[in-house]
Amino acid sequence: MTSLVRQIFNTRMLVSLLMGFACGLPLLLTISLLQAWMREEGVDLATIGLMALVGLPYTLKFLWAPLLDRYTLPFLGRRRGWLLVVQLCLMVAIVGLGLTQPAQQPTMVALAALLVTFFSASQDTLVDAYRREDLSDEELGLGSSLYVNGYRVGMLLASGGGMILADHISFAMVYLIMAGTMLVGVFTTLFCHEPPHPTGAPRTLREAVVEPFVEYFQRSGALGLLAFVLLYKIGDSMASTMTTPFYLDLGFTKTEIGAVVKLFGFWATIGGGLLGGIVILRLGIRRCLWIFGILQAMSTAGFAALAYVGHHLVGLAAVIAFENLTSGMGTAAFLAFMASLTDRRFTATQYALLSSLIGVPRVLASAPTGWMAQTIGWPFFFIFCTLAAIPGLILLLRYAPPGKAPAPE
Repeated sequence: MTSLVRQIFNTRMLVSLLMGFACGLPLLLTISLLQAWMREEGVDLATIGLMALVGLPYTLKFLWAPLLDRYTLPFLGRRRGWLLVVQLCLMVAIVGLGLTQPAQQPTMVALAALLVTFFSASQDTLVDAYRREDLSDEELGLGSSLYVNGYRVGMLLASGGGMILADHISFAMVYLIMAGTMLVGVFTTLFCHEPPHPTGAPRTLREAVVEPFVEYFQRSGALGLLAFVLLYKIGDSMASTMTTPFYLDLGFTKTEIGAVVKLFGFWATIGGGLLGGIVILRLGIRRCLWIFGILQAMSTAGFAALAYVGHHLVGLAAVIAFENLTSGMGTAAFLAFMASLTDRRFTATQYALLSSLIGVPRVLASAPTGWMAQTIGWPFFFIFCTLAAIPGLILLLRYAPPGKAPAPE
């Protein structure tokens, strides 16, 4: 018990939490908060829709990740040096975005937002690499769960907090405050320690670009692992895409959705992430992938049950609590598993590539969900999403067969 407490309450876990907050904060500054500002300024919907393209750096970050593996700045070490530079640039970019005028300068808004997402995606890459190199394999589950929880708090502050502030002060001042809040990440970078420099780190740019892919695809079952990464949360992603129209179709008011789904669900997700991280410490990453994957599928089936029950506030709360709890647990195990797949010599590049792959099924598989729900109805749509979890679990049979001791992480 004493050992478990020491694993939970240590500075490495605090760093994971604070770095997660610093990574989550900038995300919605270029999405929901910027959309609200542009709409208030009278910008047309077509232009607002096109602004979604500024999020491309989040899916393309693997293109410049090799530079972060290859080059080390002359201060603070391989990871912290780059982190400090990127975080300071991110603060400047957020201030610059706040100084633009959406109605008069849409091009400048787009360029400033693109700089924010570029430096934000770079920070994500560096923090993911730092977490992998700083934590032992046994600590990755809890570290990942704390990172995700910090990320969600940062998102909540940027979207919810930013919206509330914008009712009382200008959006320019809101962005200035958000830039100042990023000092949390800067001070964390300055006072945390630098992970050990891995033996065999790339010494040339060619090694940094080519070797991460060569090393990965030389492994046994490399393609199967990529397929698993693509499919493990596909059912969960498809279901979550259509939940808001589903709640409205059942007759829930926007107030009920906001109170139960957003606020209650937020804390359920936080609790799930923490619980998942602690369970992973005890059982290991791969065994927990089985447990949490099955629970995720069961929670998706809960939406099908709610479709039959109809407008029932207690039923909604129960489904949301279970779904968010299991989603938080599954995300913690999934991120820890992806981190465990990376070679410490090329952490930034390999993790950036794997995390970029997660977005592929979320976009492609989610695109036809509206048509599916309309065609087959809500109950059968959510049953289909539940069954969509099976391929990922089948692939898991190869890497962590049930009934056998899990392979070393």
